[in-house]
Amino acid sequence: MLFKSPAEFHDAPRHAVTVFGMAGVGKTRLAALLRTSQWFHYSVDYRIGTRHMGEFITDNFKTEAMKVPFLRNLLRTDSIKLSSAITFSNLDPLSSYLGRPGNPAKGGLALDEYRRRQEQHRIAEIAALQEVPYFIQRAHDLYAYDNFIADTGGSLIEVVNPDDPKDPVIETLARHSVLLYIRGTEKDADELIRRFKHSPKPMYYQPPFLTKKWAEFKKLNKVTDDAKVDPDKFGAWGFEALLHDRLPRYQKLADNFGYTIDAADLATVRDGEEFIDLVAATIKGRMR
Repeated sequence: MLFKSPAEFHDAPRHAVTVFGMAGVGKTRLAALLRTSQWFHYSVDYRIGTRHMGEFITDNFKTEAMKVPFLRNLLRTDSIKLSSAITFSNLDPLSSYLGRPGNPAKGGLALDEYRRRQEQHRIAEIAALQEVPYFIQRAHDLYAYDNFIADTGGSLIEVVNPDDPKDPVIETLARHSVLLYIRGTEKDADELIRRFKHSPKPMYYQPPFLTKKWAEFKKLNKVTDDAKVDPDKFGAWGFEALLHDRLPRYQKLADNFGYTIDAADLATVRDGEEFIDLVAATIKGRMR
């Protein structure tokens, strides 16, 4: 959805924008702000963690609870209920299910199990992204929202080919919404890495990248046994490696099919009207 002029976007009776970029760069903060200006907020990660992976997450809770005799008896007689309290701003249930590979004594998953859950996430993310047009229409028809923002996870770039206009996810998103890259700085990246170590986000690696970085991490740390890898250390190290690998691909996606806004400029936005003005200015800048 590229525009011939800023006015074409600005004066449209309805607006649909899909924001993407590295985890923690401000996508969800923006979406929460726009909700106060009557924009419908569609969180891809929330949709993944509820509709598409909710049962996996809950079953994992039950698996752990069944290890406790007191809870096992209550679960088997349907005397208690376990459920995920995932929200737009709290994705811990999804993060904890995806986990990190490594030493089980430190909460790590066996590498094969980690890969199995990664594949579940890949399928779920594609499904949640392809539901954007349905939710645009649903938000309008059911709740009378004219404006819509899709808040995507950092791993959107892992499930698309940013060079392919016929990529099914890109084709769907670009036809129905404005693709908007929120670009951070190196300083932002350093802060995101620090924050990730304190509060991990849901992570998805393409299988070849995971295999490569897993071997590299073990070599750097002189570990030969997968079960001896520290999952927290690999999680933080892998996030940093993945973050830098994604940045040029985010930019390529924006250059080919959308627009780029710097996170610093986005931080000045106070409401929906200012956001529309900023996107219109970005369209004008790309035209130049």
